[in-house]
Amino acid sequence: MISRSRALELLSQHLKNDNLRKHCLASAAVMKKLASRLSQPVDEWEVTGLLHDLDFDLTRETPEKHALVAEELLKGEDFPAQYMLAVKAHNECTGFVRDNVLSHALAASESITGLIVACALVYPDKKISSVKVSSVKKRMKEKAFARNVSRENIMECEKCGVPFDEFVELAMTAMAEIQDQLI
Repeated sequence: MISRSRALELLSQHLKNDNLRKHCLASAAVMKKLASRLSQPVDEWEVTGLLHDLDFDLTRETPEKHALVAEELLKGEDFPAQYMLAVKAHNECTGFVRDNVLSHALAASESITGLIVACALVYPDKKISSVKVSSVKKRMKEKAFARNVSRENIMECEKCGVPFDEFVELAMTAMAEIQDQLI
């Protein structure tokens, strides 16, 4: 599996949007914590979170190609097929089906990061560590709040065997640990 340091190099090379890089860091942190909770390969899940939007700058105008271009960018790198399938499946436009724990975990993890950051940004101190689980749960029900965040994808945490409340706590803890890199 590609190393975390190599994944960060690739992100730096291909993703110029600072907010997207932060999103990838947040997704990686949540994936790492979720992998630990599910007794899955922590390093591999973290790298998958880092690389899931590798091609977004290149595919912003062609969403149906998002993740497929990433596959091309990762040719020659040590990124196993099962992880690439999860990356492709996180984008519903590709037609790849999320049918395993890894792909559900990636969809849920990368989606919840946006909701948690949006919650933090309405707090006076703008810190993830200040956000309460109850606030995220409340905002989850408000479709106009962070309206581009897929609530359905977040709920895929339950397809991984992790209840929603526990997943929110896990994601917030993971992101709070690196909040200085995120906001």
